[in-house]
Amino acid sequence: MTNTVSRTQVELTNARARIVGTRDGRLADAIVWLVRSTRVLWSAVATGWRWLSGLITALGWSMIAVAVLALLSGYLFGWTEAVVIGWTAVAMIVVATVYLAGRNAYQVHLALPANRVVVGDKAPGEVTVRNPTRRRLPGVRVEVPVGHGLAEFASPSLGRGDEHTDVFLVPTTRRGIVPIGPVRTVRADPVGLLRREVVWAESLDLFVHPRTIAIPSMSTGFVRDLEGAPTRDLTASDVAFHALREYVPGDERRNIHWKSTAKTGSYMVRQFEETRRSHLLVALSLSASDYADEEEFELAVSATGSLGVRALTDSRTLSVVASALTPDFAKRAVHSVRRVSTVNRGRLLDDLAGVELAQTALRITELARVASEGAAGISIAFLICGSSVTAAQLRAASLHFPLGVDVVAVVCSAGAVPSLRRVTELSVLTIGFLEDLQKSLAKRMAA
Repeated sequence: MTNTVSRTQVELTNARARIVGTRDGRLADAIVWLVRSTRVLWSAVATGWRWLSGLITALGWSMIAVAVLALLSGYLFGWTEAVVIGWTAVAMIVVATVYLAGRNAYQVHLALPANRVVVGDKAPGEVTVRNPTRRRLPGVRVEVPVGHGLAEFASPSLGRGDEHTDVFLVPTTRRGIVPIGPVRTVRADPVGLLRREVVWAESLDLFVHPRTIAIPSMSTGFVRDLEGAPTRDLTASDVAFHALREYVPGDERRNIHWKSTAKTGSYMVRQFEETRRSHLLVALSLSASDYADEEEFELAVSATGSLGVRALTDSRTLSVVASALTPDFAKRAVHSVRRVSTVNRGRLLDDLAGVELAQTALRITELARVASEGAAGISIAFLICGSSVTAAQLRAASLHFPLGVDVVAVVCSAGAVPSLRRVTELSVLTIGFLEDLQKSLAKRMAA
């Protein structure tokens, strides 16, 4: 979800860059250079520390401290016992290092039977350890990073050509993209002073899709047609006949209705209703200011997915956009929207699995303004937001769309009683549960 479809520097109210703020010129450049340099230096220090902390265990650090303190105090104060303890600690560290010598001859493979699941479904993963050598290999500990957690397995010793498989379950209680791997095998000394990790390059992503519901085709306001959906706009040339009117200079002669002309004695021309293909726009706010809590946001993402899947099933033209973030090093407010992939159902839900709330994202009013400029020929627009958005803000958002566009605001308020109200030409649907979306849309069509 990285494609930027529009990027303008219009005068909109948006959070400015957190680092630069209102500063400009050389002072802003100096701040950016200082922050970037600090980040590079800190990253190098952190990388070195991670390497050491991955090699030396907590017990190993303690043994190093004992060796240094014992040898210093022993030789400074002539304590023979301290010298013996210090060299014993050094010997243990040297022996632990010998245990880590040699290469790891295992072959490790990570597999996911399904890399796309719906939130709450079971998502198993498999780790296979194989011995490709001609000799028996000792057992090894296998670690698989799963999101922010860690799955650990103990592989037994394997003979020539043998393999061992372990199965683990990935938690899917929350929507998101869960990185799994890379798998690492761990060798350690018997005491546990040092450990050697071998990281295998294979790494997979598990897409935990938001929950969606089936929405009837007619509920989204679409008309099943081949040429297009008739509108109230009149035109001189189209396929949906409307009425006859008198000829005025500039009308095309091919539209003259000769039978009516003969009856009335004056030229009469055909008038048509303009038709257009149904184009659905779904705009999802990612601004934390538009939602009361995370539950409302998850409901909004599910509503966006349900509307998008319905449109793709009906083979309608679909555009799904979400708020974009202001870059950390931007010197001025940047307003843009990010396009969610609508190639197929899987790509749509993959992108929605990765969206997150942010303080610097565009709010629903500004999102509607930028989205209306970047998508032409919209016939119906859904604005998805939380309960923190007021009726005045929703009305201001709807005014950014041209006349003839049917604008529907879906306000997600977890646990609220579903309702339908009109704010001038805007339809406001309030849903408390995902199932309320289907009922509210049906009620709107009936009204």
